[in-house]
Amino acid sequence: MPFDMTGAIDLHVHAGPSVAKRKVDCAEMLVGAQAAGYRAFVTKDHYFPSVMSCDVAQRHLGGDGTLAFGCICLNNAVGGINVHAVDAACGMGAKIVFMPTVSAQNHLEHHKKAAFVGAGGLKLPEKPICYLDSAGQLKPEVVEVLRYLREYHPEVVLGTGHGSPAEISRLIDKAVELGLTKILVNHPFFHIGATVEQMVRWADQGAYIELNAVVFNDVEPAPHHLPIETAREVLARVGYRRMVLDSDLGQSIYIEPVAGLARFADVLIDRCGLTPEQIRVMLIDNPARLLGLDQN
Repeated sequence: MPFDMTGAIDLHVHAGPSVAKRKVDCAEMLVGAQAAGYRAFVTKDHYFPSVMSCDVAQRHLGGDGTLAFGCICLNNAVGGINVHAVDAACGMGAKIVFMPTVSAQNHLEHHKKAAFVGAGGLKLPEKPICYLDSAGQLKPEVVEVLRYLREYHPEVVLGTGHGSPAEISRLIDKAVELGLTKILVNHPFFHIGATVEQMVRWADQGAYIELNAVVFNDVEPAPHHLPIETAREVLARVGYRRMVLDSDLGQSIYIEPVAGLARFADVLIDRCGLTPEQIRVMLIDNPARLLGLDQN
């Protein structure tokens, strides 16, 4: 029997509008999520804060309890890592602040041989961003963003983005030191290069490890995608209580996000031996805790 998606929360949806063609826009995503009984979802755009489209969709199409939220990614398009962009996004209701994704040096190194299709028709090359200095310490602007979140918006989730394992480790160390409690590590097993031991350490520090539907061949077959055994290993070592399931879908060539996330839940049950209750923890309970919805 297919997993019942009622109450699902997808923290990682690439809905349009964007510089690249997307499978769904924010309004279409909201309609689909409503039909599936979602509690909420977060749209993510690499180049522009996604809060405005979510707000408009929610105002005109909301009403049945499904919530649409936005975020900001601190890439070149918003000035890189800068607290003023974070301030504006949080003022508009952003639920997640991601460290650099498509502008991250680590991301660009992974895309040396093939252009990143998510950039659409952009003309200017990315300026690589590494948020560690030559001594391996966090740059001041990164610490400024972390201090800002702790002082003004501790309810907002810190996403680690596409940085290297060394960057992520320093980031989480400092975030925990400052008292930030909502940290989401983005697909550390895909294009990040983290070891399972590092994932376990980050989870032990209080971060949640993201498990993304799109990168697994059982959801979307592709030469660069991963076998489901990778998910099985991460789940066995990290544990489902410190993990979040999301789609990371919305790319025009792949399955739409609602159907893709449902397929992923079924794959994890059928191929990895997870129980429906374990899926609910990762798909409903943990995301609700990160978004503050469990307090309502």
